[in-house]
Amino acid sequence: QVQLVESGGGLVQPGGSLRLSCAASGLTFNYYDMSWYRQAPGKERELVALIKNDDISTEYADSVKGRFTISRDTVKATLYLQMNSLKSEDTAVYYCKATLAHGGHSYWGQGTQVTVSP
Repeated sequence: QVQLVESGGGLVQPGGSLRLSCAASGLTFNYYDMSWYRQAPGKERELVALIKNDDISTEYADSVKGRFTISRDTVKATLYLQMNSLKSEDTAVYYCKATLAHGGHSYWGQGTQVTVSP
């Protein structure tokens, strides 16, 4: 079955960095657009960044542009999110999502907590 397993979350001070990973199994990785979402307490889940299955096309939420970088390694079937200059408002549970390219079904990971606090 399909599994998306996130890792790399944790507690970091404002201005710090974290790198999230999402290891995918049970699917043909290069058939899927991959994305990171986040959900803060009391808020709706929001798109943070997306990378299409061409490994090149990316999109970012305005709030993270210039600070976060999404990337993928097709050989390792792994998605990454490099997060720099973290702010308290980046505190959330971060989820990995795989969506079949050109429209289709999707899968979610279980999430990893990121807390930005002094």
